Amino acid sequence: MIGSRLRAMRKKNTRRPRVVPVWRSRRALSCWTAAFILAIAGTGWMAWAAGMPQRAAARTVQAALDASAHMGFVVRDVFVVGRNETPKKTLLDTLAVRRGSPILAVDLEAVRQRVQALPWVRQASIRRVLPDTLVIDIVERKPLALWQHDKRFALIDEEGQVILRDDVGPFNDLMIVVGEDAPANATALVRMLASEPELLSRVKAAVRVGGRRWNVHMADGIDVKLPEQDPERAWRRLAQHQKEHHLLDKPVRVIDLRLEGRLVVRPADRVSHTGSDA
Repeated sequence: MIGSRLRAMRKKNTRRPRVVPVWRSRRALSCWTAAFILAIAGTGWMAWAAGMPQRAAARTVQAALDASAHMGFVVRDVFVVGRNETPKKTLLDTLAVRRGSPILAVDLEAVRQRVQALPWVRQASIRRVLPDTLVIDIVERKPLALWQHDKRFALIDEEGQVILRDDVGPFNDLMIVVGEDAPANATALVRMLASEPELLSRVKAAVRVGGRRWNVHMADGIDVKLPEQDPERAWRRLAQHQKEHHLLDKPVRVIDLRLEGRLVVRPADRVSHTGSDA
């Protein structure tokens, strides 16, 4: 009697596993997806092989795409990874993909090229996550400096590429570089200046001279003339002088580091003074 009751209770408390229709399983979905892609590709090839007129072949392929859409293979969601500066509306307009359109009809390479042509985008990739999602991965450009050229300012990235030519106001805290070839050499300059963080915090702008070297404009109107050869060493010399003598805190107009082993200073009263590193 007790055994019968226990068996009855186990039977009552045992839940039957939920049965998922085979056509809804992940494996089945993959099979349906592959079948649709092969069917659409095969339809186009068969139409071409049969010598079908272009218009008729296009209608045949469109019919296959419409059939896939009826099965749920349509664009319902678009996920974007890596977007920070690119305006959302600009990106969506560039995609030119309507919600509800057949997802298998989306030309992924064409979409990728359009997205990668956007000012902030350095690299882009796009993929389908069937049955209804597009995923876009973008790598945006990193602002480096403002380039002053032809009396205008442009925002440039680490590769010297122009990101924006207008609306650069939000980036006024970046260093300004001046010169025809300044963008191509700006990354090396910033890397060198950053090796001495205390000096870097005082830098306002840098002017490319003769396509060979830089003049660095510091806070308080001080100009530092760097040499063409081994500017890193000269920059370190200036940092050492600042630590020992607080040179940049004095009434100085120009610091010339172009002479090896020499530091030439022009005070604010325009009286020159030549000092030795020794």
